[in-house]
Amino acid sequence: MSKAHKATNQEQFLLRRKLTVEGLGESQWDDFIHELNHHPCVDFAERKPGDQLHVVYDGTHWSIDELLELVNAYGGRLKTGWWTGRKLAWYRFTDDNVRANAKHEPFCCSKIPPMKRK
Repeated sequence: MSKAHKATNQEQFLLRRKLTVEGLGESQWDDFIHELNHHPCVDFAERKPGDQLHVVYDGTHWSIDELLELVNAYGGRLKTGWWTGRKLAWYRFTDDNVRANAKHEPFCCSKIPPMKRK
């Protein structure tokens, strides 16, 4: 059985993110996950073993940078390393791509695509 999504989120624009967060105590984790799950743009958030943060959010209204700001506000930080840097770059790219796709106005396949006028 699949999980029901929040009514405010569009399922086709949901993004899944997995990050290792360091520097948070047990009570900070509980408060952090509680705040994420009550955020209007976050569909689902949970803590996995090894201080893994799994978050699903609406990419049209939220981004990885806003998630990182919230992590920093709670006193946490991301695990450093090459792989984390690559994941963050990919997450930023897909955030931008989802935002651009959400704004795109499709045209009918039997019409000529709209041309830019100079």
